[in-house]
Amino acid sequence: MTNSLPKRLLAAAACAALVVTVLSVPATASAAITRPAATAVTAVTAEAPRGAIVSATRLDRLSPAQVAATLRTAGFPAPEHPLGVDVYRVVYRTIGADGRPTTASGVVTLPRSRDGRLPFAVYEHGTLPTKRYAPSVSADGDGRLVPVMFAAAGFAGLAPDYLGLGLGPGRHPYMDTASEVTASADLLRAARDLAARHGRTLDGRVMVTGFSQGGQAAMALGRALQQGAVPGLRLAALAPISGPYAVERAELPAVLSGDIEPHTATFYLAYWITSMNRLHHLYDTPGQAFRAPYDTTVGGSSTGCTPRSRSPPRSRRARPSC
Repeated sequence: MTNSLPKRLLAAAACAALVVTVLSVPATASAAITRPAATAVTAVTAEAPRGAIVSATRLDRLSPAQVAATLRTAGFPAPEHPLGVDVYRVVYRTIGADGRPTTASGVVTLPRSRDGRLPFAVYEHGTLPTKRYAPSVSADGDGRLVPVMFAAAGFAGLAPDYLGLGLGPGRHPYMDTASEVTASADLLRAARDLAARHGRTLDGRVMVTGFSQGGQAAMALGRALQQGAVPGLRLAALAPISGPYAVERAELPAVLSGDIEPHTATFYLAYWITSMNRLHHLYDTPGQAFRAPYDTTVGGSSTGCTPRSRSPPRSRRARPSC
């Protein structure tokens, strides 16, 4: 889940790989599915089908020159002749990790062109410590800028916030593959409706990429699309990067051996353990999993992030807020 290269460079590499890689999902993608995803369910309630738009707010309208300047300033490649881009925040109906109706949010970007039929390009973001760094909220993160780059190249760009991030209610079920898939698939449904409202249609192709946590989410979404998760849409390309594909056999041993920087390891493990406890009841009280005095603070986080005194390395885009 961590890498020595800058996240923006890796995100750009993921997008480049996505453009040139058209392939089927490898058989190993099944390993990323930790429990069955309820992708076959098409309704949240009789009145509100999955993917139904609750609200769609245009966040920005960028000219080609503004697109180029925004991407280059942030360190992302810009198309040689970028299109203008409209950026939308979409809140939509989906299901929670428990299968019950809920809502989630995400970003949809549409190119300002006259091309009739557009392919989808989905970006699954990496680990975020709080709601406010999600793509639909933070304007300068890769979760917002990558979909802008996609739209500038003529795609309908998407970036789900995942459950519990952005404007989604409740806590984020961190590393729960099944809910990453359903949130992503239902944003595809919502984006198809949003595009239709603006006189655009989708050609059925979906290209998927992601980084870190998003690498896992991308691989799982690709598998779900191959299995017909969203009728009318098909997987055309897949480029997952630096995902947590072998937590038990690779990352956890590296954490325990000290090969991973301790503060970073503490952050990721605390986030993961508290999330898994809400889903699978691993312990009754924080004291059974965390040493004092951290057992008195870690359980109160809105997203399950690490206590204040054990935060991960700070950066402009990823500062924990416990």
